[in-house]
Amino acid sequence: MNKPNQQTSPSPETQAEALKIARATQKPGQTKEQTKLIAQGIQKGIEQYKKQQKIKSRERDKQRKKQTKDRHAPMQQEAQTQQEIPTNTETQTAYKQHWLPWLLLVLSWGGFAAFLLQ
Repeated sequence: MNKPNQQTSPSPETQAEALKIARATQKPGQTKEQTKLIAQGIQKGIEQYKKQQKIKSRERDKQRKKQTKDRHAPMQQEAQTQQEIPTNTETQTAYKQHWLPWLLLVLSWGGFAAFLLQ
């Protein structure tokens, strides 16, 4: 793992992207050194953006894992209580299907039939 005070070298893709943006916004009479400095600033901005996105992604993953764990905890408790208390009734799992895919399927077949009849 990289320590916060370690300097990592940016990827060649990031360097190329920063240089491309700097050249696209170059003013007449601007020296190569100035363009290079602008490219470095853009590069730092890109790196900072990537770091922020990585942090946000980690946070989303943590939240998702926590929600999954919270959802499964009651199910596990129910399973344990069902194991403790034997019952003869079967549990039925009902899956509710969304109506939109079926509607689109019917409409597409209807359109296909209408095309063939013409």
